[in-house]
Amino acid sequence: MTPGLDALLHPRTRGELLACYRASEPFVVHGATEALAALGEIPILESLDALLRSWPYQVQVHLPEVADEASAISATPQDARKLFATGMGLLFDEVHTISPILAHWLEAIRKDLGLSALTQGRCLVYATPDGKGTAAHFDQNVNFVLQLHGTKTWWLATNTHVENPLTRYTIGQPIDPELRSYAEPLPAEMPADRRSIVLTPGSLLFVPRGFWHSTEAAGDALSLNFTYSAPAWLDLVTAALRGRLAQSAAWRATALPAAKDQLEALLRELVDEVPHWAASDILAVTESPDED
Repeated sequence: MTPGLDALLHPRTRGELLACYRASEPFVVHGATEALAALGEIPILESLDALLRSWPYQVQVHLPEVADEASAISATPQDARKLFATGMGLLFDEVHTISPILAHWLEAIRKDLGLSALTQGRCLVYATPDGKGTAAHFDQNVNFVLQLHGTKTWWLATNTHVENPLTRYTIGQPIDPELRSYAEPLPAEMPADRRSIVLTPGSLLFVPRGFWHSTEAAGDALSLNFTYSAPAWLDLVTAALRGRLAQSAAWRATALPAAKDQLEALLRELVDEVPHWAASDILAVTESPDED
């Protein structure tokens, strides 16, 4: 099987997924057995115990007060197994770093989506005890969830409070200052118009960036996530701008707030230069030569 979107989505199509991606709508495939067969055969994904036996790092444990990565501790795999038995969810981050197969899938899906080379892609595995799940939140990333074992219900709702958030937010937790600067007042609970989707082994769910969601497992559950934190246009422009300004000794000079006239002169030069930039100039700095 060739890794990528087509294999992940079968029997549904890439065109169907991309239509939902552009519209910021969830997309679900039930019975994506080919992807489950291919990825489920990776030894570390056979079971939670198999993953714990092979895991070389600390495990993120979600505390019961919030049940979210906004309230978590780190534990050894041995301690994490004990905490899971008491009803605490586990998160294994950067799983692709110990599996070349997952790393290959992660990069192939990124390219199929047409995301920037500056995108941070990660494979995550969530282990969720029976009756537990994650608190209502939204993420700044796009997310593909493949249910490996067990059953998990997802509740999802359109985010009418902020479009294209740059950071994640969990209801009831402190709000990032930058997020507060451009978001509408955020709700105290999950929006009432939420919908539910039940994932069973082989189900695949695409969760758009910024979409409200919460989860609950029926029986112990294990899921694999392909998560992509893609740069916004503002990130590409500021990255390219830094690269260009770094070529100037004047811009590299130590910033002294009292010398405001120096900054004024530099800004005047920049105002004269920016109108001559083109999108191709920016992308030539930020994207790899082999990107389509």
